[in-house]
Amino acid sequence: MDIKLEKKKGLQKKHIPYVIGGTLFVVLLGWIIFGNHASTLKVDARGISIGTVTSDQFNDFVRVDGRVQPITVVQLSPEEGGIVQEKVVEEGSQVKKGDIIVKLSNSNLDLQILSAEAELAEKQNYLRNTQVTMEQDRLNNMTEKLSLEHEINRKRRSYKQQEKLYKENLVAREDYLQAKEDFELAKQKRELIIERLRQDSIFRTNHVAQLEDNLASMHKNVLLIRQRKENLNVRSQINGELGLLDVVLGQNVSPGMKIGQINDLSDYKVEAMIDERYIDRVRPGLNATFERQGSNFELELRKVFPEVREGKFRTELVFVGERPENIRSGQTYYVNLQLGQPTQSIMIPKGTFFQSTGGSWIFVLDADGKKAYRRKIRIGRQNPQYYEVLEGLEPGEKVIVSSYESYKDNEILVLQ
Repeated sequence: MDIKLEKKKGLQKKHIPYVIGGTLFVVLLGWIIFGNHASTLKVDARGISIGTVTSDQFNDFVRVDGRVQPITVVQLSPEEGGIVQEKVVEEGSQVKKGDIIVKLSNSNLDLQILSAEAELAEKQNYLRNTQVTMEQDRLNNMTEKLSLEHEINRKRRSYKQQEKLYKENLVAREDYLQAKEDFELAKQKRELIIERLRQDSIFRTNHVAQLEDNLASMHKNVLLIRQRKENLNVRSQINGELGLLDVVLGQNVSPGMKIGQINDLSDYKVEAMIDERYIDRVRPGLNATFERQGSNFELELRKVFPEVREGKFRTELVFVGERPENIRSGQTYYVNLQLGQPTQSIMIPKGTFFQSTGGSWIFVLDADGKKAYRRKIRIGRQNPQYYEVLEGLEPGEKVIVSSYESYKDNEILVLQ
């Protein structure tokens, strides 16, 4: 006889996998909907630097390394090329304007001087000979003019006599006309010789003037060549110190070649290289200060050079007021260049976090200092000590200012 089996009620063993799977699905769904997905990282609190957000006067300045230089540096270059014959002054010596620094020799220049002087002498002889010849021509013309004047007087008398006799019918008409024609011809000859003398005088004057101008030009040329000979002596252009002399005996130097420099030590300036991100804010007239031997000294920005090299541009600053004692060329001063007036601002200490965030966010500690949360901020100006915070932080909050390189992708830091 068969017995009817009843169905078992409740959870059976075969249902357990489905129950576990459903439970996990519900938990996962709840985590997705309600959970906190921020990535968290535990960090050692001893390896981080913490700064406090403050509200105070923000001094808008940049600190740069300035190198002391003479107020003026004059390049030493020969106007004429040649062989170094003698170094009259050594480096570091004090020189005065006009002192000979280096003597050069140039045999080609000596030949040019001899050639120019010979050509000048030849031109002078030619001018003298021309003047003598023209004077002789002038005297011959004057003699010819006197002869014509004498002839005119004779023919005038003959003409007047023949005219008187002809009126009294004592001579033939032909004799009278011939005397008259001879007299008229003599007068015409006189007019021609006078015109020739005038033209000769004009030509002689112009020709002599031209020759004299050429002679004067050649004389100037000889003087210039002689001056070129003098330029073989390289002289100091100012009073100062011979800071560099880069030649050796026997060296062949070219015209305009830099062989040294003269430093004007009557005053000094400070040259500083500044990062190009400040180029729009740096302008002549800005004030700067630096500390030396326990005293503060003032500078003023005199010149800003427009060229940027390797991310920096060059500036020149001059002293205002006193100079440090024992100031020397080449000394380095750490200069604070004031870019603007102090203003009341929210600030945080400078730190290496900026290299990872670019100043767009920062880790802010909670009230008990156990956790740090990523927060967006906006940074404005900066100086060697602080960043100016425009948005995102309040005075009294604490932030992590050390490097974020190992946890820059995390949202929460747990400090241990």
